[in-house]
Amino acid sequence: MKIEKINDNQIRCTLTRTDLAERQLQLSELAYGTEKAKSLFHDMMQQAAYEFGFEAEDIPLMIEAIPASADSIVLIITKVEDPDELDTRFSKFAPSPSDDSGHKKYEALDKLEGAETLLNLLGKVKEKMEAVKEAASEKQSEKEESTVSLRLFSFATMEHVLKAAQLLGGMYHGSNTLYKDTAENIYILAIMQNDHSINDFNRICNMLTEFGTLEKSSGAALAFLEEHCELLVSNDAIQRLCAI
Repeated sequence: MKIEKINDNQIRCTLTRTDLAERQLQLSELAYGTEKAKSLFHDMMQQAAYEFGFEAEDIPLMIEAIPASADSIVLIITKVEDPDELDTRFSKFAPSPSDDSGHKKYEALDKLEGAETLLNLLGKVKEKMEAVKEAASEKQSEKEESTVSLRLFSFATMEHVLKAAQLLGGMYHGSNTLYKDTAENIYILAIMQNDHSINDFNRICNMLTEFGTLEKSSGAALAFLEEHCELLVSNDAIQRLCAI
């Protein structure tokens, strides 16, 4: 839990999934004012008072919940002189000293007014956090897929290429093309993942390193091969060479 002072009347508290997990606290409980939620806010205010002198025992507060990332939420806590000016998006945590009905609304964080409003807000925050996390996961998957879909291996001699092809035998059945870089006098095999699983494709590539060297793979590298290198066997190089 990280507390920051914005100004004399406002602080920022960043809560992570770890902070909530350590207290066995669900995001929705912040709106309902459970004992664990009250304990969290009590500790939060104590820390703010100790570190920044942010005292708010008899002053109404409003809270804005903002998703910071897939794993964290930011609470902006603001002192409010006039409770009537509170935006309906926020929940107040303390009564005005002159409010006789204060004990019905908030009494030392016993209750949260507008819990439904805050719950809806936190629900949207949670949805956004989950959406961000899902998008990040999809992006990572796409990155991994694009990384493993094409691999390039260089071989010092044709003999090494033949041995690699024989090693794979009938194990590999994807699309692959063999080139010769006459300038460097080396052979380069472009091998595609196709319908092999990632684990199987990685295993095949690891076997190829016994005779060849893994090179940097990219669409640009493949374009360079097609333009500047001699095409020896297209599409099914390993399948054809393993029979030699």
